[in-house]
Amino acid sequence: MDSLNSLLDGFGTALTPMNLLWAAIGVLLGTAIGVLPGIGPAMAVALLLPVTYGLDPTGAFIMFAGIYYGAMFGGSTTSILLNTPGESAAVVAAIEGNPMAKAGRGAQALAAAAIGHFAGGMIGTILLVALAPTVASLAIGIGAPDYFAIMVLAFIAVTSVLGASRIRGLASLLIGLTVGLVGLDQMTGQQRLTFGSLQLADGVDVVIVAVGLFAIGEALWVAAHLRRTTGEPIPVGRPWLGRGDLRRTWKPWLRGPLIGFPFGAIPAGGAEIPTFLSYVTEKRLSKHRAQFGKGAIEGVAGPESAASASAAGTLVSMLTLGLPTTAVAAVMLAAFQQYGIQPGPLLFEREPELVWGLIASLFVGMVLLLALNLPLAPVWAKLLRIPRPYLYAGILFFAAVGAYAVGGESLDLVILLIIGLIGFGMRRYGLPVLPAVIGVILGPAAEQQLRRALQISDGSVTGLVNTPFSVTVYVIVALILAWPLVYRLVVVRRRGDREEEGRTGAVSGG
Repeated sequence: MDSLNSLLDGFGTALTPMNLLWAAIGVLLGTAIGVLPGIGPAMAVALLLPVTYGLDPTGAFIMFAGIYYGAMFGGSTTSILLNTPGESAAVVAAIEGNPMAKAGRGAQALAAAAIGHFAGGMIGTILLVALAPTVASLAIGIGAPDYFAIMVLAFIAVTSVLGASRIRGLASLLIGLTVGLVGLDQMTGQQRLTFGSLQLADGVDVVIVAVGLFAIGEALWVAAHLRRTTGEPIPVGRPWLGRGDLRRTWKPWLRGPLIGFPFGAIPAGGAEIPTFLSYVTEKRLSKHRAQFGKGAIEGVAGPESAASASAAGTLVSMLTLGLPTTAVAAVMLAAFQQYGIQPGPLLFEREPELVWGLIASLFVGMVLLLALNLPLAPVWAKLLRIPRPYLYAGILFFAAVGAYAVGGESLDLVILLIIGLIGFGMRRYGLPVLPAVIGVILGPAAEQQLRRALQISDGSVTGLVNTPFSVTVYVIVALILAWPLVYRLVVVRRRGDREEEGRTGAVSGG
């Protein structure tokens, strides 16, 4: 009942005329930018982060929620109409949505995606309301060793799940941890990696890192591979679904959140894995398996619902533990820190108006997303015709303006360019960007918790594993590290057994 009362108070905050306006602007901006080729939700939020500096925290985060969900739907629109996913989570939408569009069913694909986002977001946010306060109350008793263990889990999980190899994931994490070291030591006041510059004594702003890695790095990468001609989007009419389509989509819409929300809530869950799991699930359960790969509407509805529910799941760990599990959550955590707010167990007690206003705005944002984007789908399709040279030149300009607005220092622009070049190099060599951003944000906090735990135990390493919770987390870390090796051994052994059986059968048959 306490959660329900708090949520009703949150609706009182979210439904004020000004906050409704920020939510609508966020949905429109997020969708408009998310529709553009090569731009995912993380890049959209990072690019629009400086826009919210003049707002009060509640209004800013309500706008962020709209940007987040709007950009996710925009990425789906690009995938369906142009076969150009803005992020890995939108790949599945391209697999089935683009063949549907080529077959003249683009309107139905967009409608299935939009309603899927609505259903997944609604169910995911309901689960967020039910679980987040409980997680926060349990997290209050977590000490320094436990927090450090959770952060180690986040580091290991994010480097294991993302990227082509673990080594590349660890290399990306190391880059982020190194950037996070820049500035004054929080405990001793000693300068680290400042190269004698007083302007670097406060460290590198997380917003500059996020904008540099996502926006600048991506723009430089696309510019290096730019072609003068762009793909022509497929014309689309007004989205609608017939009775036959509704019969095939309502179950995937409901199944998607059951897969997406848990993966969003765990460290390094994100929306990539659950969308593919949802796709595989729908393919196995569908009565129209022959249509998969050729334009099956279930392959759009289920994964899009799972992606939206996963987005709600990421807010559980971010709001209650201060742990970002996706790139967008990492950028939003940076925004919290810009306002001097630290997400964690006490956030629900210290900033109840902000938290519950944000959660209530998720419901409002879902309704706005559906109401605005279904009729505006043809308009978003026209945005896809913007020539890419103009598009990415605009991104570079707005990114530079946003970075300069953070501190008003010309050095920030130099740092932005350096971080952007690092982001370009990471894309060139296949290093995932998310571990670097999480390393920058969580690195200093992990170091502080590590040193606190060691101080409490008088420097004894056993102080890091002196609680049941920390031991449990380290066991999970060990399983994550050992699983690929165990999996390979099992697969190799099974293949060896099958080959042996084949040889035995051949010999006996001969």
